[in-house]
Amino acid sequence: MRLTCMFSFILLFGAAGLVVFIHLQDPEEIVHQQTPGIKYNMGFQQPKKDCVSSNNQERRLRKITADGVATVKQRYSLHLSENVPTKLQSTDRRQSSIMFAMKDQQKGEEINSIRLHKRRRRFIIKKSPILISMNSSILNLPTLKSEDRNNSKWKSLYQIQRERKQIMRETCSKYKSNNRRIITPYHVSRIFVEDKYRVLYCEVPKAGCSNWKRVLMVLNGLASSTKDIQHNTVHYGNYLKRLDGFDHKGIYHRLNTYTKMLFIREPFEKLVSAFRDKFEHPNNYYHPVFGKAIISRYRVNATKEALRTGSGVKFKEFIQYLLDVHRPVGMDIHWDHVNKLCSPCLIDYDFVGKFESMEEDANFFLHLIGAPQNLTFPKFKDRHSDEERTTTKITQQYFAQLSPSQRQRSYDFYYMDYLMFNYSKPFEDLY
Repeated sequence: MRLTCMFSFILLFGAAGLVVFIHLQDPEEIVHQQTPGIKYNMGFQQPKKDCVSSNNQERRLRKITADGVATVKQRYSLHLSENVPTKLQSTDRRQSSIMFAMKDQQKGEEINSIRLHKRRRRFIIKKSPILISMNSSILNLPTLKSEDRNNSKWKSLYQIQRERKQIMRETCSKYKSNNRRIITPYHVSRIFVEDKYRVLYCEVPKAGCSNWKRVLMVLNGLASSTKDIQHNTVHYGNYLKRLDGFDHKGIYHRLNTYTKMLFIREPFEKLVSAFRDKFEHPNNYYHPVFGKAIISRYRVNATKEALRTGSGVKFKEFIQYLLDVHRPVGMDIHWDHVNKLCSPCLIDYDFVGKFESMEEDANFFLHLIGAPQNLTFPKFKDRHSDEERTTTKITQQYFAQLSPSQRQRSYDFYYMDYLMFNYSKPFEDLY
């Protein structure tokens, strides 16, 4: 009898201790962490209350300003939803647990709903994206110096920049979703950093990128002249920093304070230039990786030599590969969309230059940032200098090899680039 009473007493004591432990436990600490990288509520809306973190993993949210610009200044970012309550401060945790205990049964379902929402907000902080403001309502082009405002040339170029930015922003507004503003390191992986003159340059291959890298190296003091820098030094020397190499704070700071620029080129002309460079000259990467796959898939009765080396890809075969939704090999930056490479609907570029007016646009940009007067954009051809540059006439000769249907599909493929950067249709029969 005594043994039975003792056993019952121990059970009751243990149950009471468990109840007390659960009662004192912080409800937030019971919520499980989400799996790394999983994202739930992707829309970004203004929270009902300001929230302050109790540790160094979060920074305070700035309020959304009157012009609709939302900026989040954090070391690590979180997606917030209007229906998700803000986090409790650590000093109020015990009070909140007492409050939960005193709630009547009628509000029990509401509390459970709140806990479910909190589960959905759990992210792995270290991998979280950066939230920054949408393209602002003003054009953030560096202002002209007082002595330049009466210069008709500078005023004309300045107005061209305003128009290009306006068209780009209108296209983004019409065709791209503005509900979220999420920038990850992937989106800035093509952007090079020059800290001395505070420049961010998004690299677009076949649009003067080699010479622009030379200019950035001179600005950074890595060379005295662009003529002294060889091609391999430009592309394989790793002298220039990329924006994705910085932490979230460094990325956020540079995106909001540096002059951001990109240079683009007529899409068909850029495509033909890439094809001529990579497939009409010896290349120990593009031939075995892309050439072999293209010839194997699209050439009937291909020779063993062609299948072995991948050399001799024809332009029509290259276009077949480009338009194939089941490509035998992936895309490449040399013929990918500018819209994808530089994310102009996410990143508010201050300056948009064009390859067709490279010398004028480039030197105007250098003037705006206060570069040394003896530094001008180089004119020399980086590779295959004895070969004529790809022009509109040469581009038309290549596309004449295609059927009208293939030309139309190619135009559709690059349609957003044509629209966003205001290039006219390259052929009259396109619609």
